[in-house]
Amino acid sequence: MVVRSSNDSDRQTDIAMTRASRRSKKRTQILKRNLKIRAKRRSSNESQATISPKLKNYWLQRYSLFSRYDEGIKMDDEGWFSVTPEEIAIHHAQRSVAGGVVVDCFAGMGGNSIQFAALGYHVVAVDIDPKKVEMALNNTKIYGVDNYIDFIVGDFLQLAPCLKGNVAFLSPPWGGPSYKKTENFTLDLLKPVDGHTLFQVAQTITPNIIMFLPRNVDVCQVEELSWLSSPPLNVEIEENYVRGFLKGITAYFGKTAYWGVTQETSSAHIREV
Repeated sequence: MVVRSSNDSDRQTDIAMTRASRRSKKRTQILKRNLKIRAKRRSSNESQATISPKLKNYWLQRYSLFSRYDEGIKMDDEGWFSVTPEEIAIHHAQRSVAGGVVVDCFAGMGGNSIQFAALGYHVVAVDIDPKKVEMALNNTKIYGVDNYIDFIVGDFLQLAPCLKGNVAFLSPPWGGPSYKKTENFTLDLLKPVDGHTLFQVAQTITPNIIMFLPRNVDVCQVEELSWLSSPPLNVEIEENYVRGFLKGITAYFGKTAYWGVTQETSSAHIREV
């Protein structure tokens, strides 16, 4: 005959209660996860329903634009084809070695501003469209970086002489998806003014300039921008890929250029990223 003490009984009871509690917690976690998945699917379906057919292909790539899209990211129609893919925006931020204060000259939906701020840079984000600024502010709050960004509603071309920064980031409008139809995208096709003018305006802020441009841009013209400064600026050009697809060309000038290549060598260093 085995006689168990009250302590043994209490211990067994505690063990049983602990196991029951763990099972209950696990069931609760599974339930919460399933509810979250359903909510995401529902949100995704609702989001798709509001997207025009011509933007469907961009919508299918939404997580490459904003990994936290389902948490309430807002975009207008133009934003779908103009926002920098998140992976590339992160790379741009990592290349801002002259950072401190970054001026995002055409902030749009805030994709680049978010990643600059995520690395601790203070960002001055400029956009002429107040609705875009409102959406960008919403998006920065989702990523928890809104305290690092000052938004300005206004024309960058007019505001530039009053702005101060260590790096100027230029991702001007490319003219919509139709840019892909152009075999050789020249800088005069950029909006709201040609690329040479944009670059010169950005130089009033800082010589450390990053430009994100179409994948079919005339690279020779981009290299020649360095000659708009005396002495010519260092320049580096890279191709930006996402999942094997070329998404754009980035040109780095001044201290943001890793390789210290100047126009005196007659060519810029081009590499794939």
